[in-house]
Amino acid sequence: MDGNGRWAKKRFLPRVAGHKRGLDAVREIVKACKELGVGYLTLFAFSTENWRRPQEEVSFLMELFLRALDNEVERLHGNNIRLKVLGSRERFSAELCERIDRAEQKTAGNDGLVLSIAADYGGRWDIVQAANQLLRQGATEITEEALSRQLTMSWAPEPDLFIRTGGEQRISNFLLWQLAYSELYFTDLLWPDFDRAALEQAVSSYWQRERRFGRTSEQLPEHLRRDRP
Repeated sequence: MDGNGRWAKKRFLPRVAGHKRGLDAVREIVKACKELGVGYLTLFAFSTENWRRPQEEVSFLMELFLRALDNEVERLHGNNIRLKVLGSRERFSAELCERIDRAEQKTAGNDGLVLSIAADYGGRWDIVQAANQLLRQGATEITEEALSRQLTMSWAPEPDLFIRTGGEQRISNFLLWQLAYSELYFTDLLWPDFDRAALEQAVSSYWQRERRFGRTSEQLPEHLRRDRP
């Protein structure tokens, strides 16, 4: 969800105003995904590298996260949405950790859209912590299957579509293992301007692509071929 700060700067507003507006965009996209029948939505909210930002901005983001948990969980629960938070949490306050646990427990029984928030998350961190889990379990060899089971999203299918807003064309340490065969979509729209119409455009682009996973087009079922009628 890139571009909150630039969105604010273009309007001669403080960066925090962009983050507030970005939360509005989150609400709209979550609602749209639910209506479109998306099963899993994972939002990259705060990376392990984002701790390098000015302390004032980091503090505001932590407070915004806390307020969002207070204000949004009932709405998510009422819409049968399950909330999960990915990341280390080691640098979060005890209050924020407690609020995350409470939100996850409250929505744990919901079987609709699974909304995952990646916060204090990094793809490299995820792979390293998974490998360390195997070492602690006494593993003498690390296989793809064993490592996959220790990743923070081992319970979910790998993403079909990766969307990045803000004009940058890189993954930026997000779900590095899981994105191996995901379709990538980049847009110049800043995150606060990313709405349902923009999401539908991204999904439309996805459906026009042929996903071969190492196979040839001729090996695919006819309904999955890009040149199908």
